[in-house]
Amino acid sequence: MSDQVHYELFVRRKPGAQWTLDMATEVRTHALQTAEEALEQGRAIAVRVSKETLDPESREYKSISIFTKGQVDGGKPKKVQEDLDPLCVQPADLYTAHARDRIGRLLDAWLARHNATPFELLHRPDLVEKLEASGTDLQHALQKIAIPEAEARGMSVHELIRTFQGLVERTVANLMKAFKKGALPNLDTEGFAKAAERLSGDPDRAFLLGAGVAASIAPGKNWSEKIARLLDLADAAPEDPKARAAALAAIEQPLAEIIGSKAGMADLLGTDCDLGTTLAAMTRLAGGAQVEALIRLEAGVRHCMPELSGVAKRLSVWLTGDDFPAVRASIAHRVLKELNGVRRLKPADAESEIEHLRALAMSLTAAAGRILPAEDITSAFTTRSKTLLNGEFIESLLGRDRSSREEVQMLIRLAENVMGAVNKRQAARWLSANIQALRFERELRQGPDSAAAKLASLAALQKSLIRSGLVIEDYEPLCAKLGDLGGMVETDARLVAMLVRAPAPLPQKLALLIKLAMGEAGPTGPVADKARIEAMKLARTPEIREELAGSPETMDLLKGLVQPRAA
Repeated sequence: MSDQVHYELFVRRKPGAQWTLDMATEVRTHALQTAEEALEQGRAIAVRVSKETLDPESREYKSISIFTKGQVDGGKPKKVQEDLDPLCVQPADLYTAHARDRIGRLLDAWLARHNATPFELLHRPDLVEKLEASGTDLQHALQKIAIPEAEARGMSVHELIRTFQGLVERTVANLMKAFKKGALPNLDTEGFAKAAERLSGDPDRAFLLGAGVAASIAPGKNWSEKIARLLDLADAAPEDPKARAAALAAIEQPLAEIIGSKAGMADLLGTDCDLGTTLAAMTRLAGGAQVEALIRLEAGVRHCMPELSGVAKRLSVWLTGDDFPAVRASIAHRVLKELNGVRRLKPADAESEIEHLRALAMSLTAAAGRILPAEDITSAFTTRSKTLLNGEFIESLLGRDRSSREEVQMLIRLAENVMGAVNKRQAARWLSANIQALRFERELRQGPDSAAAKLASLAALQKSLIRSGLVIEDYEPLCAKLGDLGGMVETDARLVAMLVRAPAPLPQKLALLIKLAMGEAGPTGPVADKARIEAMKLARTPEIREELAGSPETMDLLKGLVQPRAA
């Protein structure tokens, strides 16, 4: 039946584009003619007409291509070859930082069980023998790296496994050969300085000194003890520049690996604290003199930064100088990674989380350039600021027992400490929702405080908003709303009228009116405007001039009120 067959025209409009349906018709000649016209008119670079037949039983269409023309096979773009890292082909390649990082991830569980780092595995014959004796750990590691590498490079998995297996065998053979020949130094008997000076001219000095360092820290029962042993070696490093550079380089590699691991850092700091305290300690550890100076100057930073002691204190002294840049970088990147994450700094205390985030921002900014680029710091805190503006954190921050005014104060504090234009705008939205709320107006007008105290608190909120870092388009409407609320409070209490009629000395009344007019004792807006009018009226009375002569403070206030208006 004719209604069970139709023809579809697909076109490809440019190289690399997908086939798209251009038309469907029951007339075969019409589909073929339209395909030819599409090519002639330049509307397509390739065309394809298919016959679609409906199966009455399955109710599905069977498709048969009856006509193709143009760049049918050449339209698909070539797959862009990824910029892949070169494969490790020589034993020396496994000793690079990139390779050691990969080894650490592939053998993470095995290394953790043996309390060792990738650096130690590559330099200790005893660890190599244990790994080979483990049976499946090494084979599984080779498979884990070979499968994705083979897919990315278009190679056979078995071929890559054989390649990596041969590389491992040659690396192990080199290490065992040096061990059997007695070429690996014993730093405990020879002394680190002498060994470094002796090997400073050897082309294999990095490998040999590394083996000596790995053997020296092997007895360490935990990460902190290993770091202490590394610092003991650093203290014993030779003075000769060339030998000293080689010695400290051999120490830096395992030190950076230990410090870069979560277990190593936790053991070093000797704490199981929350993330905020841990990051503060890490920042102090790597921040050097700049952070220490900030701690002395800023009480808020001093409150958040924990004291370092023991091995951590020793390490911080070393990191204050120019030695071990890779260790400082390892700590800094760990801090940066956590800041870019989603874990709460202070899960049980949202207010303290804001304070710790502020302290971290100030400290990392003070040390910018030394441990991290300034733009990376800004980006990390902008990302972290987003987590402070979700509903869950806001609810935790405001709690259930705060008054509406206290909630607004806390939200202003939050707005001061978030970074990024988008985050500032989001903070302004939270503030607007609370300041515009009926609850805020009701608690303010019906609260037990005096009218003067209410107006003073509104003035303080206005000043805090202006200092919060919000753009003028965001804080001006909020300040205007606070001013309107101040006008309601003043109207309820008739405060300005009471001041004018109060049986008090004229200079005193004038001083109070001027402070209201200038936004010091009350918010700007209706209250300030009304107070200004009454203050100017009072200042024009004949008797006030004589009394002002004996009150220079009030005269100065009056000048401050008049001068902006005159300008």
